[in-house]
Amino acid sequence: MADLTIDWDYAARVSEGKLDLDWLHSWNHEVGEEIKPSRIGLTMKDIAVGRYGDIPEEAPMRTMAPRGGEREAVMPDMGYTLNKRADVWAENVMDLYEEAVSRQWSATRDIEWSEIPDIDPDLEHALCQVCTVLSEVEMIASDFPAKWMWQINHDYVEAKMFLATQIMDESRHTEVFRKRALAKGAGLGRSRAATEEFLKLILDADNYSEGSALMHLLGEGIVLSLFRAGELLSPSPVEKKIFRLCMQDEARHVAYGTMHLRYALANDPDREGEYHEYLDKGERILAALFTIPEVVEPLMILAAGGEEEAAALGGQAADMLQMRVIEEYLQRCDRAGIDRRSRIQIPGIIGGYDPAEHGVTSEAAMAQATN
Repeated sequence: MADLTIDWDYAARVSEGKLDLDWLHSWNHEVGEEIKPSRIGLTMKDIAVGRYGDIPEEAPMRTMAPRGGEREAVMPDMGYTLNKRADVWAENVMDLYEEAVSRQWSATRDIEWSEIPDIDPDLEHALCQVCTVLSEVEMIASDFPAKWMWQINHDYVEAKMFLATQIMDESRHTEVFRKRALAKGAGLGRSRAATEEFLKLILDADNYSEGSALMHLLGEGIVLSLFRAGELLSPSPVEKKIFRLCMQDEARHVAYGTMHLRYALANDPDREGEYHEYLDKGERILAALFTIPEVVEPLMILAAGGEEEAAALGGQAADMLQMRVIEEYLQRCDRAGIDRRSRIQIPGIIGGYDPAEHGVTSEAAMAQATN
């Protein structure tokens, strides 16, 4: 531990007007020239110049001293465990942070709660069941980054700042769906253990990379697909706005996770097998979610316009949604640079899904599709 002994001699000198001023006279931290703000204002990317934009591949110290400034030779160890750039970085993280802080919204003020119309009770209950699932799963995307943020080295402060915005985003999502479920008096619906198992898998991840792959790439990506479906199927403009605002937030989180995985694999291709193992586990639980009535049937009822209509249509709407969820997930994996089409565990549960048409070649998918 650094010497924290109070320097009473210095205190006495200051009282006599005898300042030290070494920090001032030895100043050697100039940027070089005044930084001009971008069109949208002074961004984190604007100030990432010279020594201040030099983001180390491995942090030299485990301290909260700001990157680019001067540090003493011996500093307190903050106990960070994520001390490599590849542990948390994504090339888009500075831009995503700026977008996040500029697009914050209020679930209290920005939603026209008094304009929600009365709708058929079946549709209202179906919508509230969707809100139940979403208010349940969204908070994991606050809890997970909160669990790991303090372990991220301060040299990667932009990643920590972005994750802080994600925590606020997801708190607001939980808030807005809880409010919608209660707003017309219907209340919250039913939770199932399989949903909780997926959330537990994320929270119990052995490391940040595993949890990020499961949450950002798989979990939040699928929620993003559900938000798109929710906007399309919403019974009124109020719900459409809710889903649209949540969608813009969720898209940032997914973009970070996708590009983080891409960056991590580019810096250490040998870890690809680990990521495949993470996603194998997540997909198996996710496949179970597609067979839960409380997850599937509310969307069918909203898509068809009622209980009887949903029964008449069978699983067509659910199959279409699941196909879209899977294809968007595979496209994210493609962008991240990891081939899941040859390993995916999910597609066989969907009626009429032809893996070959989607470039899926995994043995599990092909075997399930022929059953």
